[in-house]
Amino acid sequence: MESPLSLFSYQNLKKILFKLDPETAHSVAGLGLRTIAHCPTLLRFVKNQNFVTHPMLQQKIFGRTFQNPVGLGAGFDKNGQYITAMPAMGFGFTEVGTVTPLPQDGNAKPRLFRLIEDNSIQNAMGFNNKGSHYMLQRLKKLYFFDYPMGINIGKNKLTSEDDALNDYETLFKAFKDYGDYIVINISSPNTPGLRDLQNESFINAIFAMAKEITTQPVLLKIAPDMEPEDAIALCKTAVEAGAAGIIASNTTIDYSLTTHAKDFGGISGALLTDKSYQLFKAIGKELYGKTLLISVGGIDSAEEAYRRIKAGASLVQVYSMLVYRGPALIKEINEGLIKLLQKDGYKHISEAIGADYK
Repeated sequence: MESPLSLFSYQNLKKILFKLDPETAHSVAGLGLRTIAHCPTLLRFVKNQNFVTHPMLQQKIFGRTFQNPVGLGAGFDKNGQYITAMPAMGFGFTEVGTVTPLPQDGNAKPRLFRLIEDNSIQNAMGFNNKGSHYMLQRLKKLYFFDYPMGINIGKNKLTSEDDALNDYETLFKAFKDYGDYIVINISSPNTPGLRDLQNESFINAIFAMAKEITTQPVLLKIAPDMEPEDAIALCKTAVEAGAAGIIASNTTIDYSLTTHAKDFGGISGALLTDKSYQLFKAIGKELYGKTLLISVGGIDSAEEAYRRIKAGASLVQVYSMLVYRGPALIKEINEGLIKLLQKDGYKHISEAIGADYK
């Protein structure tokens, strides 16, 4: 006889969600998160089930205490609607967006696909979101909510490459008093011309502009499809221009990774694991100790998270693997990290960060 609680386990819910179109399933999951957030008793109960905090995992970053190093990657909470539910999912921090200055519908549907055989997701969403004004109203309601949060920003689809800086200027001004860090997203494959902005002159210009507008830490998120030497050069340029950190990596357009892929959109999840790790390791080797590094892409276990930490990551992010594993994955990673740190004789996560280079 199953207990009432196990009936609501994620693996049972997944059977229902996977019968739905992926975007519909996302909306249903989001509705569940909003429901949890509006029921304080349920919120506390679920958080007690999932949230792991331990002195070994706590870090002070950007002047904020991160209770654990596992965060939600950008793209899940595009409009800042689920922020208060994220601690209940077990995450130590969250990243909202990508948000654009004006609302936009994104690309034509269908644009979100499960690659179930590969434990991966393919998306061609195209920065669908309700725009900066809507996000701002959401964030204003969180005045007393004490939880680390980043804001991921991008240009509107119809904004030309020449005018892209204006979009980012609008966004820096809108969010300069909100969140704990801002992420410049010029690495999504789903906005035409966006990845072309991954060049030295644009990087120098955008960080120079950011410094004029905000004192917030501003990070750069890069694509996994660059040659390592190009990625390293770009990241070095960003750090010299004032970047407070690098997030690697976004989704990949390497469709040779599977026979199940569409020929458009970006792939995330297990197919991205090795590609993301290899690029992160190359960047970490050059930039560990010089800037904050966050690793994202196919992290599906404590061992994989630990591999990124030893390669220089202070924080890691999860998104696609959450679809397949549910919040139990976040708890599993955090509890597993404590065991791996203890096994290697570390007293705190900071001792393991960048261990590959020590």
